[in-house]
Amino acid sequence: LVQYMQIRSLPVHRAMLEVSELIYETCKTYLITQGKFLAVLWAFIAVVMVIYFGFLLHFSAGKVLTIVVFSIVGILGSYAVAWFGIRINTFANSRTAFASLGGKPFPTMAIPLKAGMSIGMLLISVELLLMLFILLFIPGDAAGPCFIGFAIGESLGAAALRIAGGIFTKIADIGSDLMKIVFKIKEDDARNPGVIADCTGDNAGDSVGPTADGFETYGVTGVALITFILLAVGHKLDPGAKENIQIQLLVWIFVMRIGMIVTSAVSYGINGVYNKGKYGESAKFNFEHPLTSLIWLTSFVSI
Repeated sequence: LVQYMQIRSLPVHRAMLEVSELIYETCKTYLITQGKFLAVLWAFIAVVMVIYFGFLLHFSAGKVLTIVVFSIVGILGSYAVAWFGIRINTFANSRTAFASLGGKPFPTMAIPLKAGMSIGMLLISVELLLMLFILLFIPGDAAGPCFIGFAIGESLGAAALRIAGGIFTKIADIGSDLMKIVFKIKEDDARNPGVIADCTGDNAGDSVGPTADGFETYGVTGVALITFILLAVGHKLDPGAKENIQIQLLVWIFVMRIGMIVTSAVSYGINGVYNKGKYGESAKFNFEHPLTSLIWLTSFVSI
């Protein structure tokens, strides 16, 4: 959120700001439409969940209700993080374009990287917070159904946002290409009537989908690990020893995940200071070098 505020307060040309805000408003319309579609899709999936868990697996009504409710939490998690992603990226777009006018390439790498870090940190933090909430405050016999519903919801949200975002990107891209043929002006020319739709499509396909997908991937992996620990660990031990090992492994998973957030933040800060000193005033450099050094640094600090 601090990075979000920093990016929003960066200098920007009024005309560039108008374009990025227009793209965001179009993205907002897209997301609202997607939200309505997700609500209808969830209604169908909710019926399937009730039939499967209630009538086929004979779960109690309370457990079935828990699964259904937490599937909504999962969808809302994917949806909210995707919305945050589109908002900060449209801020970063116009600020990066304005920064590039200074003739120094470093800001055109640093601003989008900061936006990406902000999305990643929020995504993982929200995911961890929700999962810790389930583990700490939901009774043990209901935690399992909570995780099941949560995983179903975030998978559903991510799948719809990813697929629809990709389709929208392609349709908008084709529209812009057709306008290029008809009006004989370039695809990304501001005079092209399809250019805003094309930019919106790119933002929807390259920002909304991957952000929701990242949220889902991180969450479902966590649910899978927790399920594995509870179902596959310690079968040959007595109940007390089995429970002790399972608790230790569950705590270890979450300590690792929280540790990864801290090491990522520290590594990003160190890498930023180092690369600003090295490339800040450069007239030209390879954008992959600071990104590669960030990956190596984060890996070593995490280990």
